[in-house]
Amino acid sequence: MPWTKKLQHYWQEQLAVDRTSVADNWIASKKKLHEQRGNKVPHVFGQGKIIRSRAINQKEVQIDYLLSVTLLIKQEANFYQEEEQCEHHCSFYKGTLVEDKPISVELDPSLEVVQSVAEEPLLKVGEKRFSYDRRAAVQYAERWWNDYNPAYKKFDVDCTNYVSQCLHAGGAPMRGYANRSNGWWYQNENWSYSWAVAHSLRWYLSGSSHGLKGKTMEEANQLLPGDVICYDFEGDGKWDHNTIVVSKDENGMPLVNAHTNNSRHRYWDYQDSYAWTPECNYKFFRIGED
Repeated sequence: MPWTKKLQHYWQEQLAVDRTSVADNWIASKKKLHEQRGNKVPHVFGQGKIIRSRAINQKEVQIDYLLSVTLLIKQEANFYQEEEQCEHHCSFYKGTLVEDKPISVELDPSLEVVQSVAEEPLLKVGEKRFSYDRRAAVQYAERWWNDYNPAYKKFDVDCTNYVSQCLHAGGAPMRGYANRSNGWWYQNENWSYSWAVAHSLRWYLSGSSHGLKGKTMEEANQLLPGDVICYDFEGDGKWDHNTIVVSKDENGMPLVNAHTNNSRHRYWDYQDSYAWTPECNYKFFRIGED
């Protein structure tokens, strides 16, 4: 069997999570976590796409692929879909799959991690308050969850860039141009650290005194669509990831959209992520309210 057919067969095995022969994988992990929350996953479907392949020699080939997965979630009497795209790297040796692992991405080395927030002249809006259009922010998040707006740079680690775009679509005013260490802005293919670095946006939201700022909420169920969750996966004080709330499930818990591993209507706690650890810390931000 050619390796392309074997890869397709492997994708089918991953998607068929009810089969006892399937080893634990990220899809099976998702299903298990949903079942622990009292949900049912009656159907999983998706498709794989080869991004690139490279023959090492006559016996070995390496492939990078994108697996797009949709889980049909049944929660009490209602249904919704959770979607995720995950890039993987695999190797075949003599026609046998010998390795499959998610493709990890590092922070763009050109983006310095900055925690401090300093006040700078506003870029567009001088008022201390702004009217946050949650519906517009969520509509933007839904439109671009698995695509990239050509008006902005696409980052290898794109989660914060995506969330910033959603916030701006909701009316959040930019300020601080052109000092990258201050404010929150994107202009002329330049950007502040807070626009594109997860750690910096987390501290910007809690430190900003006007324009875009975040009000800390104690519990995830207090969040509304359009609010933001920040993640410190290893509990080491380095904030790694940001998501935007787009909906709530039947229990009032947030469902989020995100980039990097592009996700839609994903359960907020990210326990199904390869990056998650039991030491994970969360920060819940209400946007647009004093």
